[in-house]
Amino acid sequence: MASTVKVWDRPVRFFHWSLAGSVALCWLTADELQSLHEVAGYAAAGLIGLRFVLGIAGTRYARFSQFIRSPKRTLLYAGDVVRHREPRYLGHNPLGAAMVMLLLVIVGGIALTGWMQTTDAYWGVEWVEETHETLAELLLVAIALHVAGVIHASLRHHENLALAMITGRKRAPAAGDIL
Repeated sequence: MASTVKVWDRPVRFFHWSLAGSVALCWLTADELQSLHEVAGYAAAGLIGLRFVLGIAGTRYARFSQFIRSPKRTLLYAGDVVRHREPRYLGHNPLGAAMVMLLLVIVGGIALTGWMQTTDAYWGVEWVEETHETLAELLLVAIALHVAGVIHASLRHHENLALAMITGRKRAPAAGDIL
């Protein structure tokens, strides 16, 4: 049996790291380099579109149908995490899946409200600006939780999930792992 297996394909890894880069660039250029900020925001929006295509028609572990779990199952998994009894998932675990969706929604909302601010109808509209900024702040919290979850799962299951998102490979499944 192989010691590692391919889980994350190139399009998923491209999406992940490109979105991380776009978000970082947006954060670094906010209020300073507006044209670069907007280009990075449009790139993030396009990447969200790509991820939805991959979520519907991508490879096995990219598909939403493979990793999105019900709220009940996600809460049960969270309880298992607290009790240190959570199983290892080859793809996204239920909390990781919830975070994927949360990040997609938040970044999508930021992109939408950012675009709205460039239109005549919403230029200078306070609630649009405030929503954009609030979502950006919420995104920073979600990113911190995402990184903490990756570190926790990496330690609990003795595998480097960040490296897996670079190489596309994870440790081969063992008994009890969820494929």
